[in-house]
Amino acid sequence: MVKHWSKVEYLHQTVKNPNIIVKGTKSYYSNAYTPDFEDYVVRYLYGDEYSLKTFKPLWEYDKLYIGNYVCIGAETVILMGGNNTHRADWFSSYPFMEKIVESYVSKGDTVIEDGVWIGMRAFIMPGVRIGEGALIAANAVVTKDVAPYTVVAGNPASPVKKRFDDDTIRELLEMRLYDKSEEEIDALIPYLCANDLNALKKAIGK
Repeated sequence: MVKHWSKVEYLHQTVKNPNIIVKGTKSYYSNAYTPDFEDYVVRYLYGDEYSLKTFKPLWEYDKLYIGNYVCIGAETVILMGGNNTHRADWFSSYPFMEKIVESYVSKGDTVIEDGVWIGMRAFIMPGVRIGEGALIAANAVVTKDVAPYTVVAGNPASPVKKRFDDDTIRELLEMRLYDKSEEEIDALIPYLCANDLNALKKAIGK
């Protein structure tokens, strides 16, 4: 298939690594300018075909969780824990094989919750959680957790603003919108593609 910026890769159709858990069928990567998601975006994650054949597991490997309705911009990098063997608290940060187990420091799983939009060339560090509805600006370097419905930018990424006021964010989270079926969400599209909270609440109530 010829790649074009208007075409995207739906992750549920392409992801094979058992350590990448994709929710639903709507999340995508804009892969027009790079190889596909697993070949370009996700770095240092055990579970690909080569590592499964080559490496004996030495510790419990981290996982990447991706919610539904996640949009991942072109050339994004999600750095996982496979290279967490460079100890800054030791005199040498070199990963000597004789000490490889001791050198590994887990950062935990990386979680991208539902409805997140990650801008082009963003860099996601290991072990962070990006909350529901957050927006990651292009070229941002995300080094710590991002609160739901928050816009972050810069290096290191820091909050720029909240998409909505605190009460609206609280109500949106309480609705658990993305726990609904995709068919139910489709029925709410006119209300989701707007900013009338009362109308959305009434539609859900029906």
